[in-house]
Amino acid sequence: MDRILEHLGIQESPALPTDEPVRAAPVTTRPGSGNFAEIDDLLAQGKKIHAIKRYRELTGCGLKEAKEAVERRYPY
Repeated sequence: MDRILEHLGIQESPALPTDEPVRAAPVTTRPGSGNFAEIDDLLAQGKKIHAIKRYRELTGCGLKEAKEAVERRYPY
């Protein structure tokens, strides 16, 4: 592994300090049926952009993925 890292010009990352605990990254959840109710409400009001924005907030996904997911949910 050292030779591969050396060949690629990658230096080893410094060791983490031992006195501080490693914190996990926040977990993003995929919207379930309960969370989609809010998105469905926004879509029923004709607020597609708001629905996409809310989907992104709930999932942490990118714009394209959120747009496609919302459009699959409500293709109008």
